Amino acid sequence: MDTKQALTALSSLAQESRLAVFRLLVQAGPDGMAASKIAERLAISPSSLSFHLKELSHAGMVSSRQDGRFVIYAADVGAMNGLIGFLTENCCSGLPCGVNDCT
Repeated sequence: MDTKQALTALSSLAQESRLAVFRLLVQAGPDGMAASKIAERLAISPSSLSFHLKELSHAGMVSSRQDGRFVIYAADVGAMNGLIGFLTENCCSGLPCGVNDCT
C-alpha cells in the first residue's frame, strides 16, 4: 500500500457512520451482510448508507456482490491488513516489537 492509498482508506473510515459500517462488516466476516440489514442494524437511512458504502467501496475497504435481488457487502480484510501493515511498517525502528520498550 502506498501513501495515497493509505490516505484514501483512512479518510473513508474517518466518519462515524462509515467506521460503524466497516466494523459491523468485519464482525459479519466473509459472508458479509445485505445493505438492508446494515441499515437496520445501524439505524442509517438507505440513502445515507448508499453514500457511505460508495465511499468505502471507492477506498477499497469493502467489496460487494449481487445475491439475487440483494447486494451483499463485506469488509475487505486484505485492504484492512494492508492499511495496518502500512501504519506499522517501521514500528520500533525496524526492531522486533518488545525490544527496547516497544510493544
